[in-house]
Amino acid sequence: MIVLKPFTAADFQQLIDWIDTEELLTSWSGSLFSFPLTIDSMQWYVQDTNIPGESDAFVFKAVESVTGETVGHISLGGISWKNKSSRISRVFVNSAFQGRGIGKQMINAALKIGFEELGLHRIALGVYENNKAALNCYLQCGLKIEGISKDILWYKDAYLSMVDMAIMEDEWKALQV
Repeated sequence: MIVLKPFTAADFQQLIDWIDTEELLTSWSGSLFSFPLTIDSMQWYVQDTNIPGESDAFVFKAVESVTGETVGHISLGGISWKNKSSRISRVFVNSAFQGRGIGKQMINAALKIGFEELGLHRIALGVYENNKAALNCYLQCGLKIEGISKDILWYKDAYLSMVDMAIMEDEWKALQV
């Protein structure tokens, strides 16, 4: 079972060690960070986060509840308190734990926090079209495809499109029965 805990500066090095190629960095953050990921480049990332009602972002590490081992990373950001909406981003599962349903547990945990603890109405995310495993995971968690932002990222001499997905609070609650 996965528990989400605040991601802090103490967790930077582990994430840097995991994201050791430009391809992984691009998949994780698009063009938000430059390769290689550094401690200095991550300082702003956790500033003013994880304050309910104030912050526009909650940044988490995913921890295996039995062993206490950190297995991934996820962010619930772009929060609009007025519109009760947010966006899941920067989802990453350590390669040693892929294929075990960790991503699905992380998404479900983030949705639970967003809907139950933060009182959100809508949670969205975007996934690059070439990330079929993530797309399948998000569909299994109940997110629905809302559209495609074509050719949004130039990477390795080609454009990638973004699949835009979302789930509403009532849709999520119906899945909890």
